Amino acid sequence: MLKFSLFSLFFFFCMSLSAEQNFHSFTVKDINGKDKALSSYKGKVVLVVNVASKCGLTSQYKQLQALHDKYSSQGLVIIGFPANNFGKQEPGTNKEIKVFCRGRYDVKFDMMSKIDVKGDDQHALYKYLTTKGGQISWNFEKFLIGPDGKIISRFKPRAKPDSKPVTAKIKEELAKLK
Repeated sequence: MLKFSLFSLFFFFCMSLSAEQNFHSFTVKDINGKDKALSSYKGKVVLVVNVASKCGLTSQYKQLQALHDKYSSQGLVIIGFPANNFGKQEPGTNKEIKVFCRGRYDVKFDMMSKIDVKGDDQHALYKYLTTKGGQISWNFEKFLIGPDGKIISRFKPRAKPDSKPVTAKIKEELAKLK
């Protein structure tokens, strides 16, 4: 009986490891409202950013687009998640957000539908992203995700996308893809 119990315990432990949740486990809606399985980013390095159009940090869209332009051919994907959780700084609809991003910053990187990144209605993806390191502190918090879907790094909102710490970590992860 003891052998059976130990075997059962080992079996369930192994099963829980194989079913470990990561970034690729989620499906979200893109800015046009269509389902987007994040598993489609397997093998890529992904920078996830909660964004807002009426924030003092909104100019980071320009730097995010520059990163996209420079590194997307090497395997970097940037994904913006509009959120209205901080100072009501993203009040627009998905259509309005899309028009703003394309018109003002010529955003070509992936944009998803507006979600909640904290609070009672926090999206499941952000529940996962904040399991370590605590809640999102403001707009433009960044998560670097590895090709295996695991969180590599987290950067505070004031860390500019083109700052040395952010770009160094991106380059380090992209070098592993070669």
